[in-house]
Amino acid sequence: MRFTDGYWMLQDGVRASYPVEVLDVQAGPDSLSVYAPTQHIRHRGDLLKGPQLTLTYTSPMPDVIGVTVTHFDGEVPRDPRFRLAEERGGVEVTVDDEAAVLTSGALSVRVARQGPWRVDFSAGGRVITGGGAKTTAIMETGDGKHYIREQLDLGVGHHVYGLGERFGPLVKNGQTVDIWNADGGTASEQAYKNVPFYLTDAGYGVFVDHPGHVSYEVASEVVTRTQFSVQGQSLRYFVIYGPTPKDILRKYTALTGRPARVPAWSYGLWLSTSFTTSYDEETVSSFIDGMAERDLPLSVFHFDCFWMREFHWCDFEWDPRTFPDPEGMLRRLKARGLKICLWINPYIAQRSKLFEEGKERGFLVKKPNGDVWQWDKWQPGMGLVDFTNPEAREWYAAKLDALLDMGVDCFKTDFGERIPTDVVYFDGSDPERMHNYYTYLYNETVFELLRKRRGEGEAVVFARSATAGSQAFPVHWGGDCESTFEAMAEDLRGGLSLSMSGFGYWSHDIGGFEGTPDPALFKRWIAFGLLSSHSRLHGSHSYRVPWLFDEEAVDVLRLFTRLKARLMPYILGAARETYGEGIPMMRSMVVEFPDDPAVSHLDRQYMLGGDLLVAPVFSADGDTAYYVPEGTWTHVLTGEPVEGGRWVRERHDFLSVPLLARPGSVIPMGAVEERPDYDYADGVTLHVYAPADGARVTTEIPDTSGEVAATFTTARDGDVVTVTAENAANWRVLLVGVGSGEADGGTIVPNDQGLLVEAAGPTVTIRGVSQA
Repeated sequence: MRFTDGYWMLQDGVRASYPVEVLDVQAGPDSLSVYAPTQHIRHRGDLLKGPQLTLTYTSPMPDVIGVTVTHFDGEVPRDPRFRLAEERGGVEVTVDDEAAVLTSGALSVRVARQGPWRVDFSAGGRVITGGGAKTTAIMETGDGKHYIREQLDLGVGHHVYGLGERFGPLVKNGQTVDIWNADGGTASEQAYKNVPFYLTDAGYGVFVDHPGHVSYEVASEVVTRTQFSVQGQSLRYFVIYGPTPKDILRKYTALTGRPARVPAWSYGLWLSTSFTTSYDEETVSSFIDGMAERDLPLSVFHFDCFWMREFHWCDFEWDPRTFPDPEGMLRRLKARGLKICLWINPYIAQRSKLFEEGKERGFLVKKPNGDVWQWDKWQPGMGLVDFTNPEAREWYAAKLDALLDMGVDCFKTDFGERIPTDVVYFDGSDPERMHNYYTYLYNETVFELLRKRRGEGEAVVFARSATAGSQAFPVHWGGDCESTFEAMAEDLRGGLSLSMSGFGYWSHDIGGFEGTPDPALFKRWIAFGLLSSHSRLHGSHSYRVPWLFDEEAVDVLRLFTRLKARLMPYILGAARETYGEGIPMMRSMVVEFPDDPAVSHLDRQYMLGGDLLVAPVFSADGDTAYYVPEGTWTHVLTGEPVEGGRWVRERHDFLSVPLLARPGSVIPMGAVEERPDYDYADGVTLHVYAPADGARVTTEIPDTSGEVAATFTTARDGDVVTVTAENAANWRVLLVGVGSGEADGGTIVPNDQGLLVEAAGPTVTIRGVSQA
């Protein structure tokens, strides 16, 4: 929200009050309170008027400092609140005549006690951000509203990322961002997943601890500062020191919640009925038969909205006209090795038999006068489940539990954004704060049911809406996009922005949702989709089975689905970083290469895990350009080397995509192409990409639960490469780009990409190694 009219003036009706000096400080064992008047205290008469701001500094964990800015302290505490893992302790507070300082780990906040108002956050021997005159403020508007506003300095060349899944430019500098969930598609400034957290490439991130509306002006209202404001009498935020983007994400997700582990089968291909298409069991079976006949691996089949009767969403009952035997159908589908997903949402249409039940039992959100809140958008007369009521949550979960008994494996938790504010909640939650937070309770209810029924690591949803902390309930997908190359690019920008907001997994509708993609777009999107953490074929009013586009689309889907299955040992290794450390599987280039200034704005390519660069092709003719960081990279599909430190221009056919292995990386490739869940260590091939002399690389091969099943150590000394295995009996090593060598402990097998050795024991030594 903008309060000023240029640099010098305020907008009409706005009154501003700024702290100008420190009157007093109060130091506790693990906190620091600063009392700052908004006028200079020249004599006792100045002590008789206000306003005065109180700034309280605390620390929930090392390298994280919380700041609470308060005007009037008499506000009633309001729910909901973000669930934070706060652990007090380990804080040092010092106060002298010059300054008051609170230190947590490597991060310190210093408030100057002499001279004009100044607050600095320092780490690593330098000031990373802070604020001076007119940065912290009380803002009162002409309509009687009261805001607390904060501004933090942005240095030259510093960039801001995150703030949820936003589909505009990846770098948020120059943008106005409102944290307010909306069902706005992927082509507007609105977002399904708003997160009041931003990450910078200057060594820090900032999380605003307010679940409702937060307004950001990122290097826009004041171009040298990031501004954020909330309506009310207080504002709480946390400065999180890295220093690297990965470190910031580790600490942010430690504070707000780590992404959960999801089942190995979920990484396979999901096929949907699409939204408004006509389908029954015969249609579904024809799709599945068609995939099997064409050797196209399929892991999950998804039934979208019309598995239920029209105007009855949601009653969680199969439409008997099209699915007269749902239990038998699900048994037949599961006998083919498929998992089953069903579409749901938290809205109850008036014709649903659950509406009357929910109304009578008080399980639906109400108006202030006691009526059930209803409207006609999406479903006629629909109401909204009140997830603040524990009994309502149990009631809703019980309906889903019956579907799990029937054989359903997971749910697509759609919607949850259009949450009204003129309502009353069971637990008295503030409607403004609940607007964004509603999705957290909704998805938590579904995810926890799945975790209870299926076990740890076996729960997965396909969610559209989210807020801070929702990363604990994966997976999330990008929402409703057009079937265009432009929408494909905006989808990727949204996914990368979400990944820089603490979310570890992400997916999108291959081919786009609205409209029908032409064959070229569909085939280009397939490569992008299968090189995302999760992969789904889904559309609005047209099917997404590949043979409806052309026969080459079948070949493209087969190639990339099978490639993803072979990459599963690597993908699950990357996933261990996601649920163990909070590092996203799909990473913007700046997260992996923060010291390369050329990557700061890149939003048409990404890293899948730490060692694979993916650059989707956004053109029908295959012409593409992408940036390669320093070193000799290698095309995974061809074995061709690519010299980095520059932009590369190439042309790719539909059976290709820029997929590059990082210099010195070891990429484990599995032996199974037909499914994502298998014994990854059995028959694994280590693809070794030009290790430097003296390099030592440890590669852990997980099992389907994420536990380490086998470990390999690859070492290079001069022209000798040695690979040692633990708990692996059937394995191979491929030195990509190596033209010759002699192997001890294995047999050399001809290979187009380099020197392939089948191991005969736990150690393979290859001598005379030289690049081809």
